[in-house]
Amino acid sequence: MINWDEFEHIHVIKKLKEILSSWWNIDVVFTDERGMVRNSDSTKYINPAVNVFMNKETSLESLAETVQKSLEDLKISSNRYSLRKWDTAGFDVAIVPIMIENDCMGTAVALGFLKETQTAQRMNEIKERMSIFGASGDLISQAMAKIKYIEDQDREHFIDLVELVAQEVVTLHLEITSRENRIKELNKELGSRYKYDNMIGKSKPMQNLYALLDKIKTAESTVLVSGENGTGKELIAKAIHYNSSRKDKPFVIQNCSAFNDNLLESELFGHTKGSFTGAIRDKKGLFEIADKGTFFLDEIGDTSPTMQVKLLRVLQEGTFMPVGAVEGKKVDVRIIAATNRHLKEMVEQGTFREDLYYRLNVINIRVPPLCERKEDIPLLSEFFLSKAQGTAGGNETQRKILTKRALEKLYDYTWPGNVRELQNEMERLVVLSGVENKITADMLSPKILEASEKGKIQGARIHGKLKDALEDLERDMIKEGLRRTGWNKSKLAKELGISRAGLIMKVEKYGLDKRKMLK
Repeated sequence: MINWDEFEHIHVIKKLKEILSSWWNIDVVFTDERGMVRNSDSTKYINPAVNVFMNKETSLESLAETVQKSLEDLKISSNRYSLRKWDTAGFDVAIVPIMIENDCMGTAVALGFLKETQTAQRMNEIKERMSIFGASGDLISQAMAKIKYIEDQDREHFIDLVELVAQEVVTLHLEITSRENRIKELNKELGSRYKYDNMIGKSKPMQNLYALLDKIKTAESTVLVSGENGTGKELIAKAIHYNSSRKDKPFVIQNCSAFNDNLLESELFGHTKGSFTGAIRDKKGLFEIADKGTFFLDEIGDTSPTMQVKLLRVLQEGTFMPVGAVEGKKVDVRIIAATNRHLKEMVEQGTFREDLYYRLNVINIRVPPLCERKEDIPLLSEFFLSKAQGTAGGNETQRKILTKRALEKLYDYTWPGNVRELQNEMERLVVLSGVENKITADMLSPKILEASEKGKIQGARIHGKLKDALEDLERDMIKEGLRRTGWNKSKLAKELGISRAGLIMKVEKYGLDKRKMLK
């Protein structure tokens, strides 16, 4: 079943409606397969005439009959749309079926225009109908000023716009249904192929990451994990350790940016009694504690040149010197380092030792940011909501869920803080939603709601030539779709309802080649 209320808030549909209203003062409503209007909101109608008729039960029944008759005619004729007079109102309507898997689920109906010359007879007919329905003289005058005749040369573009509205409903319905199905499968998936230790994700980038982790399970090589803050680099390190032959030995973590050089040296290598003020006893360093196990050095890019030399010695020789000691110590430690900085660029700039870089970068693992794996947002959101509820004392029967519109807003946001930011947002929602089980879009953080409006597809220009406006919208829809699908043209072509060859031609036309866009 289609949830019609969701589509009123979709950015692309709103933009298409704005174009129709700006050019011809046309309103668009959705009906179900029986012709019953499903999103009637009189406060949003641009044309007073439409407002008059859409507020009366009898005229809504009449519109349903008109839609049903049109759908019957379309089945016989195989036409894409129907243009006909709505007898109750006197003006014309365009009816485009919304087809999902060869079934008509409803229609997009454009109202409040004339498809033939604005003769006095047609205009008088609309005036009479409005008067019968109780409209005042002033309201009728306002309505007459709004009703436009669609020129022959504009008709094709007009129909294209209405068809785009219908197609967007189909695309979004299928996408939302797919997201819901993924959420329902969460528990099954997390126990098998879509979970690697505590990492969650079924997207292509994550599957590639799992495959790489499987390959290095038995290796002893040093690993460099790179990625933005909040992507889960520590989880990667843990996954490597607990799937290796060292899994029963210590796993030690140290953030290299947490201390200055002196304190960091003491933490890493230990110190002897009396080596500095406050050193009242011998202290083991983390390298010694990690012996036979794995040492995870986080934010390795923040270490000073002096500390880099000492780390290089451990990597090369497996030995280190505690602070104040006269004899070195030898350890067997596997190093996993992580950074959110571009170490190669730092080497070129002379701020990171080249020999240390190559010692660390034996196996390089790049953790994809959340914006490159948005397919995982439903899985991650569900997991973090359940986790936060468990902490807050929630139970399964009161499990909180995200509405479709809220999930859509999460998809639109770029997530600069990555998975950690998403986790924090879910914890915030659990607290702020109180006793409500359904988490709606308006509960989301303001930054997410604001970014959703700005970051969605930038719709066609309202002013200028209609052909240019449609091309602008088409280009932006294809551009956003290519990024979202990872340049999977077959998938995107199916979503847009066009052939793959047609999509390729449009990609060439608008200069949306992947190599150019990623420069």
